[in-house]
Amino acid sequence: MATLNTAANFSDPDKRYFRAFSPGDDFYEALIDAHRELSDAQSALLNARLILLLANHIGDLNVVREALSIAREDV
Repeated sequence: MATLNTAANFSDPDKRYFRAFSPGDDFYEALIDAHRELSDAQSALLNARLILLLANHIGDLNVVREALSIAREDV
């Protein structure tokens, strides 16, 4: 059974990074750029679509359930 990887795990095979956190920074920048100039409703829709796309990519329902459980903690 797969378990959710909660450690930093971003990479870009086409880039060479000098700091371990840089790929995560690139992801955050891409996420913010995707939301730029969207209304709150459009931003919520983007998030929902992104979640469904990534959950489908993961494919393992046990991992998706674990991610949902962790995401819901302290909300």
